[in-house]
Amino acid sequence: MFTGIDEVDWASMQHAYGSAEDVPGILRALASPCPQERETALDGMYGAVHHQGDVYDSTLACIPFLFALVTHAELPDRCGIVELLVSIGGGDADGFDLDEDDISLDAGEEDRHDNYAMARTAIRAGAAVFVELVADRDPEVRRAVPRALVRFLDEPARVLGLLRQRLDDEREGGVRLALAEGLGLFARLHTESAGPAVDCLMALSAAPNDPGLRLAALGQLAGCAPDRLPADLVPTVVALLRARSQRPRVPAEPERPDTDTLISHLRRLRPADEEGSQLLRTLHSALDARTTDRIALLKGQLTSADPADRCNAVWMSAGLFREWRADYGEPVALIGEQLASDEERLRDAAVSVLESLFTLAVPAADRLATLVEAAPESWGCGTTTLGRPLKALARSGDPRAVPALARVLAQPVIPNDIGYTVEYLGPAAEQLAPLLRERLGDVPLDSPETYNRAAPLLSALGRLRYGAAVPEVLRLLHGMPRDLRFRDSLVEALARTLGTFGTDAREAIPALRELLDGERAVTAATALWSVTGDVEAVLPPLLGELTAEEAGHPRMAAEALGRLGPLAAPALPELRRLAESAEVWERTAAACALWDIDGDPEPVLPALRSAWRQNAYTRGTIAACLLRMGTAAAPAHDLVHAELAAPRRHRARRSGGYGSHDILEDERLLHTCRAALDAI
Repeated sequence: MFTGIDEVDWASMQHAYGSAEDVPGILRALASPCPQERETALDGMYGAVHHQGDVYDSTLACIPFLFALVTHAELPDRCGIVELLVSIGGGDADGFDLDEDDISLDAGEEDRHDNYAMARTAIRAGAAVFVELVADRDPEVRRAVPRALVRFLDEPARVLGLLRQRLDDEREGGVRLALAEGLGLFARLHTESAGPAVDCLMALSAAPNDPGLRLAALGQLAGCAPDRLPADLVPTVVALLRARSQRPRVPAEPERPDTDTLISHLRRLRPADEEGSQLLRTLHSALDARTTDRIALLKGQLTSADPADRCNAVWMSAGLFREWRADYGEPVALIGEQLASDEERLRDAAVSVLESLFTLAVPAADRLATLVEAAPESWGCGTTTLGRPLKALARSGDPRAVPALARVLAQPVIPNDIGYTVEYLGPAAEQLAPLLRERLGDVPLDSPETYNRAAPLLSALGRLRYGAAVPEVLRLLHGMPRDLRFRDSLVEALARTLGTFGTDAREAIPALRELLDGERAVTAATALWSVTGDVEAVLPPLLGELTAEEAGHPRMAAEALGRLGPLAAPALPELRRLAESAEVWERTAAACALWDIDGDPEPVLPALRSAWRQNAYTRGTIAACLLRMGTAAAPAHDLVHAELAAPRRHRARRSGGYGSHDILEDERLLHTCRAALDAI
């Protein structure tokens, strides 16, 4: 297996953490008789040699030895090595053939670009090994092979023949599911010869095949031949799902060692029914924008008698809610019903999803309130993090969260995030303001945690405009040491909060004037304007920040100048220049300020239109400006109308990443767009 390994100049190569001298040891450990050592070695391959999908020169040098390892029939856990080879070859992006143009690299990284190309070439050159493994005695290896075959064996007819033949011979259920997935992948990659693969999937989707296999085939058909799906897709899938749940569950894979590795950690996080989760994830992903079908499917899953099916549905709903706009009242209410389950895993999943929904969680608020009331120990008293059920209830805007939050705020130690959570309660949170002020007064002046403890409280007090807290704010501003961790960020938060208090913060005027000459001049000027309305004091520093060639804050200055309205007219020439900036946020801020100061839509609308199209994250700011413009925004009505008609959330990412507030910001955008359209 390791012939020639010592002749490789590993010391001259690199991986994610420097020299690749340790790679021979990692490779040899993959063949260790000890399961823990094998798993640690595989973790090392992903953690260093193939870190986050990167391909280094050491990764390329490993490929021959990895192929030798998978052909060693006596070696356990070879399935993980097959999957590693697939990933190194760039073959784990489902449904897309990763040609060179598909790989996004930073400029000047030609060497890495070449490494990706060479890795694909090397895996394809060794793909005959995968043919030998199709009938391997280890079912886990047989399960990993179909994807590798389809990706890397450049003989489509032979690949299809192998998959179909293996389906005739294979008896292990998990391997048959993998073969169905291989057929679907084949149909997506080889569209010109997809017919026989689709026909095979059609046959697999029909009785008397096992319900799980039928579900797998339907999921693949949804991705490669949606026109071949049955007209009654959702009832069919729900019936198959329930038939499957009535059968004894066979573990998807053998027991693995519990090691201190990322692989082991991820395994512990897997759903109880990982196979069922994957089957439904495939189908949901393929249905994509068909939200009516997906909601109906979720409702079927969420009313299943099997807790594992319901748990899978809860997790599946998260992706749907984040990406697509629809009426989610019924599935959210059903997710709320899971909070009464005896299954801890199911309850935790439901709370996690509801926590991310903010006001969309209202249909589940009664269940959340019941859970919060019944479990005071889950509120987060005396901890650094607020309890998730209570946070979900508060984020939904439900005033029933207030008594529990008051109890938490009364404790000696309070969660650092409680202030941010209070903000979503609106007027109902006003009764918490004295407690928030008291806790701000308890924040130490010179602790490494001063900023983390103070910032959320300041945010909440500012949102509530609770001017009675001015003494506590000034205590921090005047009393914190110069070398405090995150001092500059805390100064900005303090100044911003004072600005929200308006004329109630007159006591802070000298302190704010002192800050006009510092790094936080824009925030200080904005606050001073709110407190005093003294344009002569705040206009010079704002103009200075707007025009500074270095270390200025033109976007922040433009936003602040807009708040001054017509009194900021001296800034108009510079704002007109900034409204043509290549930097989208500067352009957006300048255009909005131009309208607020001058009221002329001519230079404003082109800048807003270009920013709207360039960066979806600007749309909330732009929509608010269009709302202020009223009828003058009529030429931009098409942008607002198109946004309201769009089925996809404006912050949704094709990459699958998401922000914790993406749903909230999208719902706010829709609300503002409706108001702007009415105003137009």
